[in-house]
This record gives sequence, structure tokens and C-alpha cells, in this order.
Amino acid sequence: MEPLRRDVGAAGRRSARGESALAGALRETNEETGIEVAALRPRFAVRLDLDVWSYTTVAADAPAALPVAVSDRESTALEWVPADRVADRELHPGFGAAWPRLRAALLDPAPVLVVDVANVMGSRPDGWWKDRAGAARRLLASLSALAAAGIPEEAEPEPVPEPLPVVRRWPRVIAVVEGEARAAEDVSGVEVVRAGGSGDDEVVAQAALAGSGPVAVVTADRGLADRVRAAGASVLGPRRLLDLL
Repeated sequence: MEPLRRDVGAAGRRSARGESALAGALRETNEETGIEVAALRPRFAVRLDLDVWSYTTVAADAPAALPVAVSDRESTALEWVPADRVADRELHPGFGAAWPRLRAALLDPAPVLVVDVANVMGSRPDGWWKDRAGAARRLLASLSALAAAGIPEEAEPEPVPEPLPVVRRWPRVIAVVEGEARAAEDVSGVEVVRAGGSGDDEVVAQAALAGSGPVAVVTADRGLADRVRAAGASVLGPRRLLDLL
């Protein structure tokens, strides 16, 4: 468990051919511990890259200390350990060397992405004006896929390369819909907020309430951009999001 009062699991697993590191980590975590991985929320992934092979470790939040059970011969006992007590254990040398980096990354608040759905829909001519609810459904489906896949971390040049760089993060995704688009259904991995009045006001409210982590608002509306910056958030243009999608 970490100081943010959430239970955290870190898993580095072997992926099958064609399987992503996250999918492999979740699959083997379930196979080896019995944890219901649908309850886990991925946070970030770090990678040890030795050119000829690489090893990716995925960290995820759990809503509580979920039940675990030894289910194969690779383990003799399983238990949840508070994050500040992990280093007190007799650790595998590789994990022991990696733990300080993982611990530091766990202390970083999770990023939040607030999407001004109306503005993003209006940035691409896909017939959204004929069917706003349908266009919102398409965008929400794409956001759901992004929430599941995560966002690649843009590496910055460093004098001394980080041996375990964060290569992917899974942000909390909030999508604000208004008007006819409110008829769009909820989707997995996205918090769909239906504005009762002004969509801009709701975007500002969500940016302010998102928490202690870094918040980015996706919009091309200059007035809204000024308001969310005043609330402490950064701004991404719709094109950046659409490129990711």
C-alpha cells in the first residue's frame, strides 16, 4: 500500500507473442495470484532495455487489498505489503535494485486528462453536426481505447540516461459532454460527465476538482484555455489528442 491510501501492485511479467506488456502482466498476475485484474487500474510502465531483450514492469492501483491465493509452483506465499515496508523484505536482487525507482514513480500523482468533447468533435469534419450524439459515441469509444492502451511517455534527452525510464502512463480520463451529446452512453475506462448547463463551466470545474496530479485539458477554445490555465491545468490542442487516438 502506498501513502496515497491506495493499494498498489507492481508486476513484471513474460508476455506471449503479440501480447502487450500490460496484457501479459495482467494475465500472469491473475494466473499466479488469483487477483481479479478487472479491478486494477494501470498507472505506469518502466522498461529495462538491454538491446537484445527488454523487461517491462507495470504498476497498477487496486481499490483495496484484493484476495490473493497461491495458484502455481512459482510461489509459496502471497500477501499485500505496505510500500514503505517492501525494502525490509529479502527481495530478489533484480527487484531490489529496481524498487527505489518504482517507489519514486509510485509517489508521482497520476495524470488527469479532461476532454472538451464538443470542441474536439468540432475539430474534425466527420458529419458531427448531423448527429452529435453519434459523434460523441465515436469519440468516447476512441477515448476508451486510449484509456486501455495508455499514452507513450515522450522521452527527454538526459546527460545520464535513466536506467528504468517510464515508457507509458495510464491517465485518468474525464470526458465532458453537453447538449445532444449527453445521450452518448458511458464507456469503459472513461468518466463521462454530462454538463447540466455550460460545457465550458463543467470543464473548468472538472479541471479544478481532478486532484493533486497534473491536469491537461483538451480544447482549442481560447477563452476556455485561459480559464483552465488559471485553475492550474495545462492545455492540449485537439490535434494532439486525435493523433494519439
